[in-house]
Amino acid sequence: MTLQLGSPVPDFELTDIHGKTHRLSDYRGRIVIVNFWSYECPHSERIDKAILAMFVQHMHRAADAVQVWQDDVSMLTIASNLNETAEAVKTVSEARRLPNVLMDANCRVANLFEAQTTPHVFVIDREGILRYRGAVDDVTFRQRTPSRFFLNEAVESLLAGQFPTLTESPAYGCTIVREI
Repeated sequence: MTLQLGSPVPDFELTDIHGKTHRLSDYRGRIVIVNFWSYECPHSERIDKAILAMFVQHMHRAADAVQVWQDDVSMLTIASNLNETAEAVKTVSEARRLPNVLMDANCRVANLFEAQTTPHVFVIDREGILRYRGAVDDVTFRQRTPSRFFLNEAVESLLAGQFPTLTESPAYGCTIVREI
């Protein structure tokens, strides 16, 4: 089954690094960023900083009547690489202060989303509809500094009650390890 933009995302359930179970349906009513992640991937590390900065940046802009991401947006970071141990995922994700890192030990959720790289992000609206998939920004092998943040644009559009203008972009990063 291929996830279609503009269609509901099937519910899934994963356990986080602390043993707590999370279901996508638990976040209904919020905008959800699903971020496929790897502690070994330098692109994931760069994106961790960028996404956390987006949450902080929008927290400070609240006085300007911009909605606060933390009030309306949740991020589910999913570790799907079969070569990465749960202990290392926990250590690195805690050091990077990432909330809600979920373990996808058999790549079931990565396969559901057809996630190819880390990072590979998916934005789901408040009703559980897939509205964006792809890269966080426009960094590529040839363009090392981002000039456009696709993830930010998608979330801001949804917060404003609109659909994102850009709904898909090629993901860029390290390939998800599905076999050892």
